Amino acid sequence: MSFWRVLLCIIFPPLAVVDKGCGSVLIVLLLTIAGWIPGVLAALIINNK
Repeated sequence: MSFWRVLLCIIFPPLAVVDKGCGSVLIVLLLTIAGWIPGVLAALIINNK
């Protein structure tokens, strides 16, 4: 994972997982709305796979 992708995961998690599919974006968006840290963690985990 590149530095820019990690930075994007931290700043705006839903935008970082756009290329992973609609389900991933929806999950990360809901987690980001519920709390910023769960959204960041989910985006990092999804991008790490």
